Amino acid sequence: MRLGILIMAAGKGTRLKSKRAKVLHEIGGRPLLSHVIAAAAQIVTPQDIHVVVGHQAAQVEAAVSNTHVQFVQQTEQRGTGHAIQCAEAATRDYEHLLVLSGDVPLLRPETIARLRDFHLSERAAMTILTAAPADPTGYGRVVRRSPKSPEVSVIVEQKALTPAQQQEPEINSGIYAFRRDTLYQHIGSLHDDNAHHELYLTDMAGILSAAGERVVAIEASDPIEVLGANTIAEMMDLDREMRLTAARRLMSQGVTIFRPDTVIIDVNVEVGPDTIIEPFVQLLGETKVGSDCRIRSGSVLESATLGDGIIVRNSCVISESKIEKGARIGPFAHIRPGSHIGESAHVGNFVETKKARLGTGAKANHLAYLGDAEIGNGTNIGAGTITCNYDGVHKHPTIIQDGVFIGSNSTLVAPLVIGEGAYVAAGSCITENVPADALALGRSRQTTKPHWAKNRRGRDKGQS
Repeated sequence: MRLGILIMAAGKGTRLKSKRAKVLHEIGGRPLLSHVIAAAAQIVTPQDIHVVVGHQAAQVEAAVSNTHVQFVQQTEQRGTGHAIQCAEAATRDYEHLLVLSGDVPLLRPETIARLRDFHLSERAAMTILTAAPADPTGYGRVVRRSPKSPEVSVIVEQKALTPAQQQEPEINSGIYAFRRDTLYQHIGSLHDDNAHHELYLTDMAGILSAAGERVVAIEASDPIEVLGANTIAEMMDLDREMRLTAARRLMSQGVTIFRPDTVIIDVNVEVGPDTIIEPFVQLLGETKVGSDCRIRSGSVLESATLGDGIIVRNSCVISESKIEKGARIGPFAHIRPGSHIGESAHVGNFVETKKARLGTGAKANHLAYLGDAEIGNGTNIGAGTITCNYDGVHKHPTIIQDGVFIGSNSTLVAPLVIGEGAYVAAGSCITENVPADALALGRSRQTTKPHWAKNRRGRDKGQS
């Protein structure tokens, strides 16, 4: 048995009032479509996942290009039934098709597998995944042949429901399984004599049932899995649910999260046990945090990798960088992409790094900018130090070797090498390499005029 998956992702999502295609909107740190593909990829290989694209097709394809799925073009958006028609050639090698919606991001792989298995065991031509939410208003209803029967006679859209059908609790999720050959034998019977002049895949239930084919339904165990979003507010409800699920997963693994409703955690984030996450923290992208860390309030970590035993103090931003075990960061530090902070190193308040490497035990505790810099083990960077790495055209490196002392308010003009064990006096502007164990001073000599201030005050008083 060969199974393919079709994901519907061609629509505009006009009710969102956004110029972006609906499936490109993000929840949990990824586009809606990415979540559906990730679930589908646990059922079949990416080569057997076909995404139907239409509106903003190039942008949609680019957003999920790393998943290696296949794409089907629906150049005219004439409804879900028309989308299936567009996929006929691409799916010719499959015996059965699962049809998923690209805007249903909470759908679990286990539910997809359950739909597949039920469809095959029932030997059905069409199987509908249903749900029974507390409020079914706005959804089409699935009408079974009898209350306890798996067989379905028809799907009725909300606006066409009779008073009796409005009491039906079971909604159509828009997620189906089909016997492929039977589907395409009858799909030509779809018609567009409706308000939007579109071909609706939901009509296949009635068409197949009338043709004597077996149409059945299976209810999802949790209605929230099949809920989509037609407004930004509804989408943020799904985002909240997804992020709380991520927080619960981490807490079940031994992570302490204070006020999880205030913490933003993307779905791919990993955190080790005994780490503490304080309120109003954001853990984004592919962030990985080790064990026994503490991330204090207001900090934002984006695709950052942290070892064990690290403290990130309040209001730090760490992006696409690596922090080794035992380091101390912040408060108010900005670790920009490409930085590597060594074991037990300190990066303190209002220090910014960019493509900087700090060795084991190195310290930059106050008010510094370290860009394109290599800083050795045990080196101390004084307050107010800056590496002048940009000459207006090119970026240049600063290399500061082990055990160096950089005095406060030093300006290091790259390219520059400061040798092991050297000292740079406070307030220096260093433009030449400094040998190992040397003292470098790059400042004008101080001049002191005794009694000058007292005499000045006397003159000012006499003139008043």
